[in-house]
Amino acid sequence: MIATILFPEIDPIAIELGPFAIRWYAIAYIVGLLIGWRYTRRLAATTGTIKEQAIDDFLLWATLGVILGGRFGYILFYQPAYYIENPLEVVYIWRGGMSFHGGLLGVVLAIVLFARSIKVPVMALGDVVAAAAPIGLFFGRIANFVNAELYGRPTDLPWGVLFPGEVLPRHPSQLYEAALEGLILFVILFVMARRGTLQRPGLITGVFLIGYAASRFLVEFVRGPDAHLGYLLGGVTMGQLLSIPMALLGLAILFWSRRAPR
Repeated sequence: MIATILFPEIDPIAIELGPFAIRWYAIAYIVGLLIGWRYTRRLAATTGTIKEQAIDDFLLWATLGVILGGRFGYILFYQPAYYIENPLEVVYIWRGGMSFHGGLLGVVLAIVLFARSIKVPVMALGDVVAAAAPIGLFFGRIANFVNAELYGRPTDLPWGVLFPGEVLPRHPSQLYEAALEGLILFVILFVMARRGTLQRPGLITGVFLIGYAASRFLVEFVRGPDAHLGYLLGGVTMGQLLSIPMALLGLAILFWSRRAPR
């Protein structure tokens, strides 16, 4: 017999508290950024090149990179035609519509600009941020699950979830991603950092890019495609297409890191 999880009859997007509303995405971003900030401060202290105060200053840059990059990445990669016709809705971020790949580009740009402004190696700062990125990914995917969005394809497996408005249990693909992109990838990067990998700039960044791309590519096989896009070339999804250049970039960074002088 299929075991299903029935969501309560509440608004999955926000908790209403009188005139205020606590939105799950806001909680995920705030918690992920704050925990990531504390963790990166600890890592920065071990590099010998990045001061902890610099991480405090970078928090604002990272926040803007995630939000602006994630929003414009979603618009560019997933619904450009819609936002061309409805330009005012570009700022309606409370309605959802964020792209991890876009947020990644936003954070990369923030890292490059900030590192140059404080005159530290770009890759050294990138490694510290990459090591903490799975923390934000974990909380973001949990928010996706609570919001009952980005769920998987129908399944008869015992852990199938009956999401609101659905008649068949589906893969809780958000939880798969939380485990792979969040917990497992964090542990891998944590062990690497503990073993002194931060002294070889680029290794952690390369492993993060490859790890995320591989996790996302695999989960997309059971995750439902975006309704407005469906399946693309050869039955692949947009998430899989965007993960390919990400993995290639990760491999290139690893190759560079291995050949760079110590």
